Amino acid sequence: MSSELHVDVSRGVAVLTLNRPAQQNAFTPTMAAELGAALQRCDSEDAIRAVVVTGTPPAFCAGADLSNRVGEVSATIDPPPWRVRKPVIAAVNGHAVGIGLALALQCDLRYLARDAVYGLNQVRRGVLADGYAHWTLPRLVGMANAADIMLTGRTFDGDEAKAMGLANSSLPAGEVLPTALAVAHDIANGSAPLPVALSKRLLWEGLGMSPAVVGQLETELNQHASKSVDGGEAMAAFRDRRQPSWSGSVSSEWPAWDAEERERPSLD
Repeated sequence: MSSELHVDVSRGVAVLTLNRPAQQNAFTPTMAAELGAALQRCDSEDAIRAVVVTGTPPAFCAGADLSNRVGEVSATIDPPPWRVRKPVIAAVNGHAVGIGLALALQCDLRYLARDAVYGLNQVRRGVLADGYAHWTLPRLVGMANAADIMLTGRTFDGDEAKAMGLANSSLPAGEVLPTALAVAHDIANGSAPLPVALSKRLLWEGLGMSPAVVGQLETELNQHASKSVDGGEAMAAFRDRRQPSWSGSVSSEWPAWDAEERERPSLD
């Protein structure tokens, strides 16, 4: 990995740290490529059970680096955090505007620094927000709040983000990363990997499905999970009155899933 992104994997948790502190971790094409490669690794390696994305202090990501180019730097990351089959937690330990906030919105959980500055300010630069922001933000905060944020380009703090539903918690900056890591390790040590991965995918994909399809998927995916390695372990642990020891594989036990049509996985 380049110096623009630090990757540390320990005890089932990968920590991906945006690392351009002198530029407040301003986003570059190199950073996007490195982050995509790291997220692909997190998706494919069964030893990684949760992911934390953060920034080298004092900022999380102060938007796109426009110092040597005209226009907005693309926020395209491949795969985006919401497509990774592990929980991705944003530890937003400082300012996050433009692409920086859009990146956090693509994660599953968000812990924000209370006194930092947040916003999608692209309309004030003559462009519009990207990085799936028009898809993620309304689903988190509702249409009225999303329109307020995106059409005005105004900024807000962590407490307002929490009140709107954008953040899971608003914390002092020094507590953001430790809190996110505690949640990540709790997931890595306590939750069965395959059901977590399936539940995450259904949460995101289910936003465009009917209640009937979601209900049917829950039934079929539970049947699939019950036949997995950890399905058997869950029953054995219950029978033996002990804590389960998960060893299932997301990569090898993943069902076929038609992501394009967002319908139902084939579990044949």
